[in-house]
Amino acid sequence: MSRRVVRQSKFRHVFGQAAKADQAYEDIRVSKVTWDSSFCAVNPKFLAIIVEAGGGGAFIVLPLAKTGRVDKNYPLVTGHTAPVLDIDWCPHNDNVIASASDDTTIMVWQIPDYTPMRNITEPIITLEGHSKRVGILSWHPTARNVLLSAGGDNVIIIWNVGTGEVLLSLDDMHPDVIHSVCWNSNGSLLATTCKDKTLRIIDPRKGQVVAERFAAHEGMRPMRAVFTRQGHIFTTGFTRMSQRELGLWDPNNFEEPVALQEMDTSNGVLLPFYDPDSSIIYLCGKGDSSIRYFEITEEPPFVHYLNTFSSKEPQRGMGFMPKRGLDVSKCEIARFYKLHERKCEPIIMTVPRKSDLFQDDLYPDTPGPEPALEADEWLSGQDAEPVLISLRDGYVPPKHRELRVTKRNILDVRPPSGPRRSQSASDAPLSQHTLETLLEEIKALREQVQAQEQRITALENMLCELVDDTD
Repeated sequence: MSRRVVRQSKFRHVFGQAAKADQAYEDIRVSKVTWDSSFCAVNPKFLAIIVEAGGGGAFIVLPLAKTGRVDKNYPLVTGHTAPVLDIDWCPHNDNVIASASDDTTIMVWQIPDYTPMRNITEPIITLEGHSKRVGILSWHPTARNVLLSAGGDNVIIIWNVGTGEVLLSLDDMHPDVIHSVCWNSNGSLLATTCKDKTLRIIDPRKGQVVAERFAAHEGMRPMRAVFTRQGHIFTTGFTRMSQRELGLWDPNNFEEPVALQEMDTSNGVLLPFYDPDSSIIYLCGKGDSSIRYFEITEEPPFVHYLNTFSSKEPQRGMGFMPKRGLDVSKCEIARFYKLHERKCEPIIMTVPRKSDLFQDDLYPDTPGPEPALEADEWLSGQDAEPVLISLRDGYVPPKHRELRVTKRNILDVRPPSGPRRSQSASDAPLSQHTLETLLEEIKALREQVQAQEQRITALENMLCELVDDTD
């Protein structure tokens, strides 16, 4: 009798576990908008969730430690005049988040480290350039202040958030609605999927489609695509018979897929979350109650099924923590934030290990919060891989860093005198927005101190009364 050889992999036994009930975020009115984005964004400091809001669009931002029941009057980030469709944290500043809306605008917000006393209504900058709803946002992985947006006008715009300028506009490449956009690891290429069933690889600075594949998945329902560490493209979509399907493609040879697997019959779009450090892809279907995960390797069948995390409740959306926000002491290799109808529940993926020592095979150096390039360096043609950090001693998020916007005077066309260099945030003058933020913070802290003093006085009076009673 022949013995079945089991494939060797340190990720074979990865298992998922929902956090305890007291670690969830309760009483959050998650948005009911019909849109296939994740509705949730998370970083090592904050959790952001798109919520229901009357008369406009809003999202809530909670410090990660603020678990439990959320007060119904907790301040929101409000400013859009129509529903918010997508949110994305800046990878180089944990206090900066961008939001895209049905109102055709993108807003970039500075989130304070303290809990604000009232709704945040003033963005640092509003980016206006789309003629229809904006449903997709993605920050550049290595260049400072570079943000991509894709709208219902079938246009992709790449912005310099530090100046409010449009760096690039890709408006002749997609004849129909864009379903997904993904940067590669150094931000030199984009992978896009579109309602015309075509998967495209785009060089945004040349404004060229460098490779394309029609009907990577033959079904009409939306496709998703992400770049892998090896430079391949991983896709999710549907067969002609509406079965969900995953694929792996080599952009240098789009004729045949590297791998193609049918999964199940369900109409929920599969959102792929890829971890390049472990080469594990997690698939979360909207409306599903499970997360399936696969390891991508260089030997056949290339996409290896690992396991499925199952629960009872369907997911409305999902947040994916960057690697630097994980607990390395517990061998945590991924953490999701699953949206229910009225709560958000962390789900922790762990590799079981007996040793308490740092597991350097699980945690190679990973992208940190420092950008590798300035916006104009990237625009001029430079590429750089992400600046990596070690997680050996854990990761401590840096203190609040201000994003300063310096709008260029479009009327002043004189060339700058002296050698041209990129303007970093520290060169910019202290803006009115910065002063207002500092004054707000001082005022909020004073109010908190005043409240504490009143509480102390009340407690002292109670103590005196008790002493008098016992006498």
